[in-house]
Amino acid sequence: MPQPWIRSARYDGWLILAPPFLALLVVLALPAAYRQSAAFPLLAWVAVVLLIDVAHVYGTLFQTYFDPVRRRQRRTLLLLVPLACYAGGVALHAAGGLVFWRALTYLAVFHFIRQQYGFLRLYARHDAPAPGRWLPAVLIYAATLYPLLYWHLSSPRNFNWFVAGDFVQRDWPLGRHLATGLYAALLLAYAAREAWLFRRTGTFNLPRNLLLLGTAVAWYAGIVVFNGDLAFTLLNVVSHGVPYLALVWSRRPAAAAGRGWWAGRYGLALFLGAIGLFAFLEEGLWDGLVWREHGAVFGWFQSLPTVAEPGLLMWLVPLLALPQSTHYVLDGFIWRRQRVG
Repeated sequence: MPQPWIRSARYDGWLILAPPFLALLVVLALPAAYRQSAAFPLLAWVAVVLLIDVAHVYGTLFQTYFDPVRRRQRRTLLLLVPLACYAGGVALHAAGGLVFWRALTYLAVFHFIRQQYGFLRLYARHDAPAPGRWLPAVLIYAATLYPLLYWHLSSPRNFNWFVAGDFVQRDWPLGRHLATGLYAALLLAYAAREAWLFRRTGTFNLPRNLLLLGTAVAWYAGIVVFNGDLAFTLLNVVSHGVPYLALVWSRRPAAAAGRGWWAGRYGLALFLGAIGLFAFLEEGLWDGLVWREHGAVFGWFQSLPTVAEPGLLMWLVPLLALPQSTHYVLDGFIWRRQRVG
């Protein structure tokens, strides 16, 4: 049976399935201090956070606002989502800065988990009915939720999702042990099912199993095994951002894929350059107006006034975070009607 690739074995293999394994190799090659501390070199921040994490958010634009056909089909959705996200963000920030960041963090976590489930659905779309067909879906959720639960039940780690204290945490060793035992049992059950299916049918869904393995490796190593900000960010961001951009590029409108700015390497360079520029402008505004952490990168933005007054931050922070919150919400809609294979 042919494997259920989204585009091709080479494309999927390198850009969707390999990133978590490649990120792990990079983490293993890092000095030990970067695997177990909050140290985060500036160049690594630019490469991973700015050019992948922040930039991938703007890939959504090319599936929505920048596509005239989809913009016309989803006009109401594309208008209401950013308005609702901004209004909700202002209301949350009015209740407290940490309230806003905590809500955005859990929305981001939900988005990250659902992306992995979405890829699983794509790679399992040709699976024949068989006993235990529910196991892959349960495992993809467990591979993400177990490390997050471990994080919630641990003492503070050397990394955060967005800001310090954005997760609710309680150090509970027994809870971690129970969760670990349940996760291990689920892994064994899945492995036994795959072995049974292979013996019975002679088929093995390679991309689905690589996706599950890569997800489990990236989330477990980044959160449980290592306790370093750079290690966590590398495994988390590369495993999420690179496959997302690969999917956006592979699903560009067929009518435009062979002509115009979408075509060939020139189109790819424009695509990557555009999202990189958007990311630079967004982070420059964050740094100039709020954080003041990377002046060496955003020198042009240091002339902006620092905003510290809570009444102004209530309106500014949700506005600066609007690309992210809109991306998280829109992605729950824009991929539902697209079909692959």
